[in-house]
Amino acid sequence: MEQYRNGVPARFLDAVWIKSQKSTANGQCVELAALGQGRVAMRNSTDPDGPALVFLASEIDAFLDGAKKGEFDVLSVDN
Repeated sequence: MEQYRNGVPARFLDAVWIKSQKSTANGQCVELAALGQGRVAMRNSTDPDGPALVFLASEIDAFLDGAKKGEFDVLSVDN
């Protein structure tokens, strides 16, 4: 099983990155990529070679559930 650590340079990951369609025209957003073995990487699109955080799919599921329920709305620039 391949091991990943948080803060791994994103350029070292063999990944297909995806981002939200809501991303601004200059690409300022978070991008995600499936890594296999139930892992998901996250990076800042403005620094594609910078660090990537690696999460278990279950951690991403918990985050998305909270986001859908509005638990993080206080962090939005729209508030």
